Amino acid sequence: MIPVWNAGDRMRRFVEGTDRGQSTLFFECLEDWIDENNPVQMIDVFVDELDLAGLGFDGVAPEATGRPSYHPSILLKLYIYGYLKPGPVEPPA
Repeated sequence: MIPVWNAGDRMRRFVEGTDRGQSTLFFECLEDWIDENNPVQMIDVFVDELDLAGLGFDGVAPEATGRPSYHPSILLKLYIYGYLKPGPVEPPA
């Protein structure tokens, strides 16, 4: 992903994804595909309400140097979703 520049010509320090409400070529957005009762919705709201810095997560305040990283909330959401999602431990043969 190419770093995004803000008005002050300073690079943002977190990798930023696209807006989930953004329409695509087929006039649909990601939110249209995710049911409101899907666990992803609950995980998103739950993690957004957490005080990650207060819980001891490193990287909540971005570093001034180096490649922009993913925000810890994004990584935590993926981790929780992977933990809750049932599936095979090993790849199918």
